[in-house]
Amino acid sequence: MKKPVVAITRPADRAKKACEIVEKLGGSAVLAPTLDLKPVNTDSLKNLVKNKDSLDWIVFTSPTTIDSFNLFYPNFFDGLNCKVAVIGNKTGSLLEKQGVTLDLMPNDFTAEGLVGEFTERDIRNQTIGIPRTASTRDTLPKGLEKLDNNVIIAEAYQSLFPMDDESVKELISKIESSEIDAITFTSPLTVHNFFKISENNEKLAELLSDKLLTVAIGPITGKVLDEYGVEHIYPDTYTVPDMMELLFSTWRNSNGR
Repeated sequence: MKKPVVAITRPADRAKKACEIVEKLGGSAVLAPTLDLKPVNTDSLKNLVKNKDSLDWIVFTSPTTIDSFNLFYPNFFDGLNCKVAVIGNKTGSLLEKQGVTLDLMPNDFTAEGLVGEFTERDIRNQTIGIPRTASTRDTLPKGLEKLDNNVIIAEAYQSLFPMDDESVKELISKIESSEIDAITFTSPLTVHNFFKISENNEKLAELLSDKLLTVAIGPITGKVLDEYGVEHIYPDTYTVPDMMELLFSTWRNSNGR
């Protein structure tokens, strides 16, 4: 049986691990980033850094926020006195490698999951910093504000339309010619940008539903695929390794292995 060819649409600087997992599990990876990430030293980030000693909590939602601090404020994590919450074990492990102690990581790696933990623990009247990208959902800050917390949002990086969309156009061509067996999406923007580059969204959605195994990292990304009418699956735990394990187990089951 041939190796499944798996398309990876996440940003290039975050795709290495995903490609390695695909190869390890017996597949062939095709990288076509539909999203670029750029650390930025905005006024809001400067303000957050300036007022870090007044924070009760700081929330890290992605590895790119850590990249931004390491680039612009390499000493930020030294003597950090507030409590630290993260969404996702990848983000958490990166912080721990830098000597940061984690105080809270939800089992559900989503904004809703973290808000649920704060609600269950009745964490209120706190000053909470959230470095993030401006294009992300407002679920987290709004949820924390409903608990009477003072939320300070800082733009730490930008989520950009891919600078070079040729690889995505080439991927779409390969999908149309049945050269791709599965495709993965790791955030809502990876889906939106993918379809923005497409010239025929309806046709592409049909191909992703009928001819490919389409896998989302979790339900939030899955909801965006629903908007485009794409049938998909996602794992119980919202990580890249779990997403790939689900992809390959589903592939083997459907191909008699």
